[in-house]
Amino acid sequence: MFELNERVAIVTGVGSPKGIGRTIALTLAKQGAAVVIADLNTAGIEDTVKAVKKAGGKALGVTLDVTSKQSNEAMVEKVIAEYGRIDILVNNAGISQKVTVEDMTLDDMKRIFGVNVFGLFLCTQAVMKVMKKQKYGRIISLSSVSGKRGGGIFGGAHYSASKAAVLGFSKNLAREVSPDGITVNSVAPGLINTEIWKSLPKEQADAIIGNIPMGRPGETQEIASTVAFLASEEASYITGEDIDINGGQHMD
Repeated sequence: MFELNERVAIVTGVGSPKGIGRTIALTLAKQGAAVVIADLNTAGIEDTVKAVKKAGGKALGVTLDVTSKQSNEAMVEKVIAEYGRIDILVNNAGISQKVTVEDMTLDDMKRIFGVNVFGLFLCTQAVMKVMKKQKYGRIISLSSVSGKRGGGIFGGAHYSASKAAVLGFSKNLAREVSPDGITVNSVAPGLINTEIWKSLPKEQADAIIGNIPMGRPGETQEIASTVAFLASEEASYITGEDIDINGGQHMD
């Protein structure tokens, strides 16, 4: 199940060696997709491409600034030149900042929204033009439990607001492009076992875990597996949906 043979997938934000993006890229490649590794971090791109190829998958590295319309359009042109199509887009690129509203500046707000919302919009817009011509596509964006429950783990109010915006954007876009054979969904991870989590003081980490019914952080593979499902034919009638992956920390 969840076979993605002959599909071409773009995954943004894969620079971190132990981040969610890299695991998503590896998982989609394992399922048979040719994966485009897109990030600003050149070293991170190279490492992920090597990891995918070492595992027997197909990968193409592309330097991408999601906040630039020109950069997004150039990426799409490069992918089309290489593979001739784009089937899957995973909007994973995102940034955060821990700051109170009182101390937050307008530049802080613009920076977070610039990547998490405006960048997602620009990348999606560039890719969906190709998908509409194909009459096929899967767009999957990463939101966050913070966008649904108002923070409480990492980041400030601007981060929570940006991730809430991802949810609304995805639902509206799903209504627009469903007639074109494109599904649009989002996933909202809770606390995930990454380097950020491991850097927390023990007292803070214990307090967060205490509010998770399953009593542990999630693993990047648990996010990646859900993304692979949404990218597959098995999810062909799911659109405009948001999937919580948080061990029961937040329930809709």
